Amino acid sequence: MSAGSSLLAFGPDELVAIRLSLKVAAVAALSSLPFGIAIAWLLARRRFFGKALLDALVHLPLVLPPIVVGYVLLELFGGNGPIGLWLERTFEFTFAFSWTGAALASAVMGFPLMVRTIRLSIENVDRRLEQAAATLGAGPLRVFFTITLPLAWPGLVAGAVLAFAKALGEFGATMTFVTNIAGQTQTISMAVYSLLNMPDGEAGIWRLVLVAMAISFAALLASEWLVRRQRGEVHD
Repeated sequence: MSAGSSLLAFGPDELVAIRLSLKVAAVAALSSLPFGIAIAWLLARRRFFGKALLDALVHLPLVLPPIVVGYVLLELFGGNGPIGLWLERTFEFTFAFSWTGAALASAVMGFPLMVRTIRLSIENVDRRLEQAAATLGAGPLRVFFTITLPLAWPGLVAGAVLAFAKALGEFGATMTFVTNIAGQTQTISMAVYSLLNMPDGEAGIWRLVLVAMAISFAALLASEWLVRRQRGEVHD
């Protein structure tokens, strides 16, 4: 078999890692999006006691070592953690050592990027339009869904894509929280880490690296296209 054919020959474990990474990244981004929108709107449009503290807590995962975030998640959502124990007893659901835990860890790590992007987009919405709608009798929810959200849509898309890309490359927090279990929690990043310890793993590493780059590049291109379409720069 030639070197080129060997490079393109994905193994079953590699294909599972790719599929799992896409599932984890998509679930992490989509499940955290409603919370990201709510927190971003709160920080952009409201003044309240403790706002600086909330802002700091949201951005804390950006400055903490990922292994610390993973350990905190393990202590809270693990089998013996208060939240994890309650979820298991009440709903027979567990985060620890499963792909759902990987999605949770990835969502936490990507949440600051999502909130920051969406917040900036909401802040750029002309408040006079919101005030005019309120003057005409629209309630806060109607103003949000008919004025703020459509105008801030590019930021929502960009925030979701950034969270997706961050989740796709997440390693430290996920490794600490759910460990590296092939077929269950082993994402692309963890698969690359495992292949680094194998004498013949270089080809597999390159395959996974190229796939991760291609997915991230495609996601960014899709985000840019959607943003330009929203602004009317793309015509059918």
